[in-house]
Amino acid sequence: MALSSTYCRFSSAFSTSSSKNQERCLFTASKIDFNFCSHIFAGSRLLQMKCFNGHLIPVENSFGDSSIVDGSVTNFKVSPDHFSSSEQNKTTVSVTVVGASGDLAKKKIFPALFALYYENFLPEHFTIFGYARSKMSDEELRNMISKTLTCRIDKRENCGDKMEKFLQRCFYQSGQYDSEENFKELDKKLKEKEAGRVPNRLFYLSIPPNIFVDVVRCATYGASSPTGWTRVIVEKPFGRDSESSRELTASLKQYLTEDQIFRIDHYLGKELVENLSVLRFSNLVFEPLWSRQYIRNVQLIFSEDFGTEGRGGYFDSYGIIRDIMQNHLLQILALFAMETPVSLDAEDIRNEKVKVLKSMRPLEIEDVVVGQYKGHSKGGKSYPSYTDDPKVPNNSLTPTFAAAALFIDNARWDGVPFLMKAGKALHSNGAEIRVQFRHVPGNLYRRNFGTYLDKNTNELVIRVQPNEAIYLKINNKVPGLGMRLDRSNLNLLYAAKYSREIPDAYERLLLDAIEGERRLFIRSDELDAAWALFTPVLKELEEKHVFPELYPFGSRGPVGAHYLAAKYNVRWGDLSNDDS
Repeated sequence: MALSSTYCRFSSAFSTSSSKNQERCLFTASKIDFNFCSHIFAGSRLLQMKCFNGHLIPVENSFGDSSIVDGSVTNFKVSPDHFSSSEQNKTTVSVTVVGASGDLAKKKIFPALFALYYENFLPEHFTIFGYARSKMSDEELRNMISKTLTCRIDKRENCGDKMEKFLQRCFYQSGQYDSEENFKELDKKLKEKEAGRVPNRLFYLSIPPNIFVDVVRCATYGASSPTGWTRVIVEKPFGRDSESSRELTASLKQYLTEDQIFRIDHYLGKELVENLSVLRFSNLVFEPLWSRQYIRNVQLIFSEDFGTEGRGGYFDSYGIIRDIMQNHLLQILALFAMETPVSLDAEDIRNEKVKVLKSMRPLEIEDVVVGQYKGHSKGGKSYPSYTDDPKVPNNSLTPTFAAAALFIDNARWDGVPFLMKAGKALHSNGAEIRVQFRHVPGNLYRRNFGTYLDKNTNELVIRVQPNEAIYLKINNKVPGLGMRLDRSNLNLLYAAKYSREIPDAYERLLLDAIEGERRLFIRSDELDAAWALFTPVLKELEEKHVFPELYPFGSRGPVGAHYLAAKYNVRWGDLSNDDS
């Protein structure tokens, strides 16, 4: 969609101490689809600006709710309410959930949209459409959605009233995914709801990847916005390897520009993943230690205590490496290991992530362990094997567990093992980042540690889920007359510190897509670099028919994972029992 040059004007909402007339600033942009933050000069003062519905407004600066006027700080806070009602009435946002009858839409997308509405983060004028092949009325859609909606803990308004108002904004259009005519019918309904305002349209593709291109083609020709922006959120998987990923990207770019494609990895919207850069770049205590000089190894661990449970057909086509490691864990690794970006602008952050991925050593099959859970009985209860799933072939070699050792060949991380581990049907459910620091040189208390020196090294743990927390393991003297050392946790448990409910990752990412913020979405070259790392080893595993090591349902996974860690003098951090 061509975007013409647009002028956004802002009349500064302050007067100077010398009673000068209000200043007017002219901002020229090549696109109406601005990045999250811009900067603009008002006279001799630099103001930080944000684009809201095509208009520039000042946002909170480093002084919190204040702005600087002639060198002094004055109370000044701007929100969308700063606009006049006539300005707000000029635009509208329509969100179309394609695949509205699927589990992802019902369990995640519609509840996330309602949460944004409940917290007043959606624009004043918005419409939500469900689109799927199923025959359904508006009321049937609303009834389906209402069963999965929940309200926030801090209920500032009557939940029932808010929910009813939200449901009245939800509508349904039945149609085929490859029918341009059906999307034109959707376009007519959208125009009715947009009522002459500038239409901005967001399409969320909650559908299998094999029909992405058909939907994008039909939506582009049949239901894209004629005057506002059109954006498309694409759910993983983004192909199965480098070749299929490039083909998918090339096909999508026949109809969309890169700026219109929002590749979603919901793990990037997790609160603790979001906090990674804050933890590192705004705390002096961590940034000097974030290198090979002080860090011995980094572990990225993902575990689920359940099996495929009805997803066997999908999972068997992809496996745990494609499902979790190539995207979720690798994205977290890139954020963790990147250099300080020039700014918080989306492109600056994504540039640094790409540099990390391109600096990674090719993954060797000798540094990969794969496993598959098997059935067993314990305590009178029977646990199924992976191949017991009726949608999984009896001779399937698809791994449900994988561990890998990766290396970043740059000055900061040379020689530091980054160990990944992901699996289903394990003993616990969670995701975390573990940073194990080096031993203290010439440690005076080495004798007190005895054989437990490795166990008692400092470790920073960032628990992404569940029970979000950040804690640092330090050595401490046990009170008493003797000299006995123990390991204690300096603990930030989010539930204890913050009373607010932590937003779901989909809420953050949907809001970012509506606002045009791309920082947490994956760029095409980033995707290419990620696949380039894993594709060779995936092909080798499949071509050599590598048989996965079997492990019991509910165990800690294959023994081979421990041998892999030991190969690099590492002990998996989640094996200890002293975590908070």
